[in-house]
Amino acid sequence: MISSTANKQVKYVNALIKKAKMRREENLFVAEGLRMCEELPKDRIRTLYVSESFWKGKHFPRLAEGVGQVEVAADTVFGALSDTCTPQGVLALAEQDHYTLEDIAMQPLLPHLMILEQVQDPGNLGTILRAGEGAGVTGIVMDEGTVDVYSPKVVRATMGSVLRVPFVYVKDLGDALVLLKKKGIRLYAACLEGSRDYDREDYTGSTGFLIGNEANGLRQETIETADVRIRIPMAGRVESLNAAMAAGVLMFEAARQRRRMG
Repeated sequence: MISSTANKQVKYVNALIKKAKMRREENLFVAEGLRMCEELPKDRIRTLYVSESFWKGKHFPRLAEGVGQVEVAADTVFGALSDTCTPQGVLALAEQDHYTLEDIAMQPLLPHLMILEQVQDPGNLGTILRAGEGAGVTGIVMDEGTVDVYSPKVVRATMGSVLRVPFVYVKDLGDALVLLKKKGIRLYAACLEGSRDYDREDYTGSTGFLIGNEANGLRQETIETADVRIRIPMAGRVESLNAAMAAGVLMFEAARQRRRMG
């Protein structure tokens, strides 16, 4: 049993929680909470950590079945492992998923992509993944300025969708957009200077929505790469929606149009 916060495993988990670079190097992320740990495929769990109270509870046997390494921490120590204010007593170190841009572009499903540039709020990214699963998004493309999808805050906000929605980070977003266009994906840039209302466009073909930074929106060169510039009309004095809300409006409009097709 882990009985001290000075234990090297506590320090290792804390480093994974705090450092995106370490998560990449170790190919791991921290999944916390009963629901998230239940959804993890057992073969992706490197280590399952539970509090002493959880270990004695009804959920432990089922959750631990098939997991190679399980560590029990004293209740007073588990809080030091956790990234939440009220820990549920269970977290896992899990292996990351890896996709390529070709994987995202060449899926058997009709492409319905969200393409994110410099989206930096973990809650926004987590919400986009969660809503994206609900709207039938087939993949998410992100530039390297977008927050790490395996940040614990993002993982929690996805409510498990991070395990099911394919995603990829690209070094050069401009090059990625050119490739997507070559694959027949029509790109729509959401921007204030958009000349067309979003609900007047046809998203029943291969579609990619471009969503920009919370404060600055899309870069001009990214906007110019798009096939169409669209806007979400605003009433009152509101200028625009935040990134997650704008993404939600667009992806569910595409979902609505596709349902009507079939």
